[in-house]
Amino acid sequence: MGQLQLYTNPQSRGRIAHWMMEELGLPYETVWLEYGTTMKAPDYLAINPMGKVPALKHGSAVVTEAAAICAYVADAFPDQGLRPTPGTPESAAYHRWLFFAAGPLEQAVVARSLGWAVPEGRNAMVGFGSYEDTLNALERALSAAPYVCGERFTAADVYVGSSVSWGLQFGTIEKRPVFEAYAHRLQIRPAAIRAHALNEAHLAHQG
Repeated sequence: MGQLQLYTNPQSRGRIAHWMMEELGLPYETVWLEYGTTMKAPDYLAINPMGKVPALKHGSAVVTEAAAICAYVADAFPDQGLRPTPGTPESAAYHRWLFFAAGPLEQAVVARSLGWAVPEGRNAMVGFGSYEDTLNALERALSAAPYVCGERFTAADVYVGSSVSWGLQFGTIEKRPVFEAYAHRLQIRPAAIRAHALNEAHLAHQG
């Protein structure tokens, strides 16, 4: 379908997509954007009207949102082995926890970080129920095996792992042993190390 172009900024969720591209192991172009200028320029708004990163162009196809980029890349290049076989129990876990992290987990963490309290008796109205229930569900899932789908690393771990790692780093996710062990397993992956180095190098160049 054409060249892969990642639009990103090192101080954004674009780091998730950047890690995913490194796990993919295929050539891609990184387009660095800046807040308030190139990220809001007409040519980029034609790609993502939200004026946010990350965004991925694959030929004429455009994907935004970090979780969607992870899923799209894994689907577009199945030979790279970043997704389970569709219709299997592993695929069910893959989709379940990828969307859990992009939905309930992010909602719960953001609500807690901003001091938003769910009114008493209204937990059923929010997707995450409660912060405690959300973390307990994630802890149970990550206690069962090294990765979201079991023994095998997938694109879901890029997104879930990024969410857990950032939460631990910034104190928005409780430091439970299961979370810390999972984050460590992912942070030492060569692709994660490469993506981190690329983003840090760009930050240093900007400075």
